[in-house]
Amino acid sequence: MTLLSGSSEADVGAELARCWAVVQDVARWPDWQQGLERVEVIERDEEGRPALCDTVVDAKITKVRCRVQVSYDPPHRLTFARAESDDVDELEGSWELTDAGGRTHAVYTLAVDPGHVGFMARPLEKALRPVVVGRRAEELAREVAARG
Repeated sequence: MTLLSGSSEADVGAELARCWAVVQDVARWPDWQQGLERVEVIERDEEGRPALCDTVVDAKITKVRCRVQVSYDPPHRLTFARAESDDVDELEGSWELTDAGGRTHAVYTLAVDPGHVGFMARPLEKALRPVVVGRRAEELAREVAARG
């Protein structure tokens, strides 16, 4: 098992509700998350939010396809996890948003097990870490500001 994991965090100069609106808009994640090429909504929950999605990530070495289950705990937490994939054995991630008095503290976490990669473990980790975690929380801050 080669587990790639990490987190990024940032203080966003916007109220929690504005940040949550961007985070829960899963179908638009590829517009602002580097390396995430596509999110196709397969199923929606009773509130119309994406619940099951097919994703494609450009992992530099290959395209990683993964069907993910998305869960919501508004307005503070969104989680997603591998439902099925031929490309990764495990995938779990989350967004945590905390009200910071007119600002929002955002934390993005992700853990991925690409399966057996043998001698490619170190080069794969080096190539994937920026894509896997990168600066997601900073990307969120930029997107929230862009949406005004």
